[in-house]
Amino acid sequence: MNLEKLKFDKNGLIPAVVQDFQSKEVLTVAYMSRESLEKTVEIGETVFFSRTRQELWHKGETSGNIQKVKTIRYDCDQDALVVLVEPQGPACHTGAYSCFSETLYNAEDKNSSPIPDRYAILTELQEIIAQREHEMPKGAYTTYLFENGVDKILKKVGEEAGEVIIAAKNRDPEELRWEVSDLLYHVLVLLQEQKVPFDEILATLKERHTKSDN
Repeated sequence: MNLEKLKFDKNGLIPAVVQDFQSKEVLTVAYMSRESLEKTVEIGETVFFSRTRQELWHKGETSGNIQKVKTIRYDCDQDALVVLVEPQGPACHTGAYSCFSETLYNAEDKNSSPIPDRYAILTELQEIIAQREHEMPKGAYTTYLFENGVDKILKKVGEEAGEVIIAAKNRDPEELRWEVSDLLYHVLVLLQEQKVPFDEILATLKERHTKSDN
């Protein structure tokens, strides 16, 4: 690992944007020193530099909410990092999944008509499912699935797949829409439980499509 290409500021720090490697939601923004970055790579978990305490800070060392590092990237100016992690609990000291839970501005709240992203709901679902797994709010159906583990999730995937088949055989478009929606949701829960990013599924589809065109 060559850190010489990175540009640390006058205080010897570089900002690090931490993202959930699966949902891609930003979890927090912190700072790393050369030493904390080296330690992060060494142990495979995020270690930051606390500007208030002026010391290294191993995320989750006391709370258990560690962040296992999957990938570290730097920008074109070499003065900022993106750290993709597998969080083992809430990222925020408040107990929230992400430190970025408040909305300051949303273009959709204005009278303008932005072009909708028809796949945005998939990203939103991934973020919600990841949040449910880490916060485990009582009474939430997704919490129930994670609490009961992979066998329960697999059972639901199987049940919903069967319902899709029945709806298709019945030639019932409305029922089919509902059942396919349920199946997709439970598949996303399964991917989260297995720590397989949906992006990897898309990449596999693209790879297969590319090969089929050759």
